[in-house]
Amino acid sequence: MFESKYSKVLTVILVIVIIAIIGLLGFLAYEYYQNYIITKETSDFVDNFQGDVTDGEAGDNSVADINGTNPFDQIKDSSSTTKNKKTYKGFGVLGTMEIPATNFKYPVLEKVTKKSIETAVAFLYGSGLNQPGNSVIIGHNYRNGLFFSNNKKLNIGDKIYITDNDGKKLTYTIYNKFETTPEDTSFYQRDTGGKPEVTLSTCTDNSKARLIIFAKAE
Repeated sequence: MFESKYSKVLTVILVIVIIAIIGLLGFLAYEYYQNYIITKETSDFVDNFQGDVTDGEAGDNSVADINGTNPFDQIKDSSSTTKNKKTYKGFGVLGTMEIPATNFKYPVLEKVTKKSIETAVAFLYGSGLNQPGNSVIIGHNYRNGLFFSNNKKLNIGDKIYITDNDGKKLTYTIYNKFETTPEDTSFYQRDTGGKPEVTLSTCTDNSKARLIIFAKAE
């Protein structure tokens, strides 16, 4: 009788363990699928991006619906009847960025909002993509390979390729990498010698600091 009860307890524990394993595998499979979809969408957008000069300003992207939209949709600019604003999931696009060392291919969105940086990386501050001076681009570190999660793997000398809305593509070389406090903005305005530079900013893995990368145009 004791052995029978013991056997039933073991059976219940075994069933719970099996269910937990199946649930974990299901969660991991779902996360992998979601990451695959995001990576494919952003990569396809970059591969098809040729630049698109536009007139006027886009609408307020802070309230754009980013769920269930086609990443290649274009919206008519309210101030222009002759040209379309290049968008990604409803957000205005300034250009694209590629980092071969980390297989990074993302559009650079023109505004930093809660939703925009959950969709891609975004332009925070500066003179503009491929323009003389420094341009700060920020992105999340979700520690899953998406967005700027792999910036910690970048090294001095690695290349960054940026294509702007004029269709101009420049090659940037990383020359500095460091960590600083979340409040530090002292490096935003810096002397670039009249050359275009970019600053990539993201959280460290523990979210207590910021990982900063400087790169200058060749």
